[in-house]
Amino acid sequence: MLLTVNEAAALMACSERRVYRWVEAAEIPFRRIRDQIRFDRAELLDWAMDGRHPVSIEAIDRRLEFDERTPSLEQALRAGKVHRDVPSNGRESTIRAIVERTVLPASLAPAFVVAVMVARERTLWTAIGNGIAIPQVRQPIIAAGLPVTVSVSYLEQPLLFGAPDGKPIQVIFQIISPTIGEHLRVLAHLSRALLDPGFCAVIERRGSNEDLAMAAHPLQRADSADAITSSQRG
Repeated sequence: MLLTVNEAAALMACSERRVYRWVEAAEIPFRRIRDQIRFDRAELLDWAMDGRHPVSIEAIDRRLEFDERTPSLEQALRAGKVHRDVPSNGRESTIRAIVERTVLPASLAPAFVVAVMVARERTLWTAIGNGIAIPQVRQPIIAAGLPVTVSVSYLEQPLLFGAPDGKPIQVIFQIISPTIGEHLRVLAHLSRALLDPGFCAVIERRGSNEDLAMAAHPLQRADSADAITSSQRG
């Protein structure tokens, strides 16, 4: 899906002027079509997550109105698991170790998930810096009919992953969601939470999923208030 400058600014929760500055500096992925600047939505989200730019959760899917029943990051973290001391001798072995520790639905065979993740391993996660990796926008793990879960793997030893700050990753977040839309929304919430010093402090001390959920709670309330305000303005 291609976006205009106005739509890209809405997605990035910034001004059109800032988007044009990014374009002029060739800092943002874009293309020119008949002299018009356009942005691939998935590429833009990948770029935002990689550079830790906050995105507008309300703009992730404007077709859906804000609904308090929509699974929150807090709920997804509570439903997920924390895996400690995950063996991390290489990317493929790390993937296998994470899948072995993940509670998968009956519809997803572990061997199949490993095969898919290994095939995608170069584009599976984005190392965002500070030793943290998150799922990429275009590589969701879909389990239809099940609630969204966010699991955290604390690695046994640091893993080189080409992070922008040069630091090896020590923590990997994994999302399993029923739809691509839910994957995007939870990923957007997670990317915002990772800008919060309090949430990052819990990660640094390798907190439990309950600790992470509690740290996400006030952030989720702030995001929800923003979404309500945006819908009222619209």
